[in-house]
Amino acid sequence: MAAADSRHGPDRMPVEVAYARPDSQRLIALEVARGTTAEEAIHASGILAECPEVDLAEQAVGIFSLPVGLDTVLSPGDRVEIYRPLQVDPKAQRRDRARAQRARNEGQASGS
Repeated sequence: MAAADSRHGPDRMPVEVAYARPDSQRLIALEVARGTTAEEAIHASGILAECPEVDLAEQAVGIFSLPVGLDTVLSPGDRVEIYRPLQVDPKAQRRDRARAQRARNEGQASGS
């Protein structure tokens, strides 16, 4: 890893900021100062201007799928991900699927 870091200078490091809309996704590579936080990288990426629906007060962020706080200091090569709010509660969705499956099974049993 040291060889890759040497390309960026001792005080800089590469990171990425990722955000996915339902119809598109953005992955922005940038170079930031060592000690940069997730929130600072998000601002530096310009994604907030490009995607005005992003609300860091409401949306979670993570690094490589692991939730982190906005004040998390990044390491070289980190990918900061901005997560969209869930549209459907996963538990409610599973319950609905189970009910539908039971209804289909009961309909097949009564039809035979």
